[in-house]
Amino acid sequence: MIELSVCVGSSCHLKGSYNVIQTFQQLIEEYKLHDKISFKAGFCMKSCDREGVAVSFCGEKYSVKPEDARVFFKNTIAKGCEGFHDK
Repeated sequence: MIELSVCVGSSCHLKGSYNVIQTFQQLIEEYKLHDKISFKAGFCMKSCDREGVAVSFCGEKYSVKPEDARVFFKNTIAKGCEGFHDK
């Protein structure tokens, strides 16, 4: 199972982590990836100095702006899931 977490610490909360979480949840539903992705919220990922919300995916840290969450999911997360078909 692929691990995905979004920081909900103070800094990321102010940068829009709630919106990133909502987008990711919607896309996990849309692409039926429940059995492939373990999705969690996490506390401080020590990336407060970055511009976007801290996201951890398969051991890698990313910075995602809420307005870019859909594209990030499609280009990075969904492609990391075996059997993903572009919609």
